[in-house]
Amino acid sequence: MRSNLVILGIETSCDETAASVVARDAEGRGTILSNVVLSQLEEHSAYGGVVPEIAARAHVEALDTLIEQALVEADCRLKDVDAIAATSGPGLIGGLIVGLMTGKALALASGKPLYAINHLEGHALTARLTDGLGFPYLMLLVSGGHTQLVLVRGVGDYERWGTTIDDALGEAFDKTAKLLGLPYPGGPAVEKAAAKGNPGRFNLPRPLVGETRLDFSFSGLKTAVRQAATAIAPLGEQDVADICASFQHAVSRTLNDRIGRGLQRFRALFPEVSDPALVVAGGVAANKALRGTLDVLCTRHGFRFVAPPHVLCTDNAAMIAWAGLERLAVGMEPDALDVQPRSRWPLDSKAETLVGHGRRGAKA
Repeated sequence: MRSNLVILGIETSCDETAASVVARDAEGRGTILSNVVLSQLEEHSAYGGVVPEIAARAHVEALDTLIEQALVEADCRLKDVDAIAATSGPGLIGGLIVGLMTGKALALASGKPLYAINHLEGHALTARLTDGLGFPYLMLLVSGGHTQLVLVRGVGDYERWGTTIDDALGEAFDKTAKLLGLPYPGGPAVEKAAAKGNPGRFNLPRPLVGETRLDFSFSGLKTAVRQAATAIAPLGEQDVADICASFQHAVSRTLNDRIGRGLQRFRALFPEVSDPALVVAGGVAANKALRGTLDVLCTRHGFRFVAPPHVLCTDNAAMIAWAGLERLAVGMEPDALDVQPRSRWPLDSKAETLVGHGRRGAKA
């Protein structure tokens, strides 16, 4: 195997179409040679969420051009890469089919191996690309479709410690924004409004706080927001700001409890790890208030807080290419060309499936 490896990555699991070329040297250091992402925000904003059919059609129209652009920006041709990596799940099945089928076609035409990547593994390993993080470490994934606390032991070795039992955190942000008449996507809109609000005006619940298990729940918090808004309707601009600030504060306090318990558990299980780390990933990880909460929490527990750049926290193909490189580097076998996309694909195959584990879509 060559000391320097290069992979083309493809990501189409939701509403971003992305292609990237990433290299890995003999010491395990990664370099992003190109990372092209096309957002579908305008196509979905009128619906208040992602419409699967529209997303899949947009992927079909854009993907070939983005792959060509990624190769040009990386100054390489398809024959120069060592493998193709494409997201195979979890996600919207229509989008997954587009990306994975394209990856299969490129692999077949070029004679390159194909790695069908779990989208969540891409998030889990990104910190090794950006920060050279060693195993093991904890990852908090907070996005529109997922809220999970995962122990990352090694490439392909993950243990889910906690997950949402109802709504994902990103979905709760989106639905709160929609309820208050704020634009989509809801996360940035709620954060912006919260900056002008009073977080102490509304005493909103902090679900599962105090419980030993490390799961999350945000459905009840979302219901409390609706009740608070209904009680003082019609809402003025300051009312909206205060509700957003109170909602964000409740989320911060909830994460403080849930993740704090996770950090204690990690310490107990891995006392030999001298520089433990918590990695945060996913679109909600861009929220400055939540990052601040986690940063302070990590400092208090003696953990390193790792937050990759925003462009690598949201959906992107660089993380998919890197996950493929990590698998290639440790000698994992590539996937057969008959591999199928999976709309549901837990990172921890042994984890119990929980009802209402978090969804992402156009429904309110």
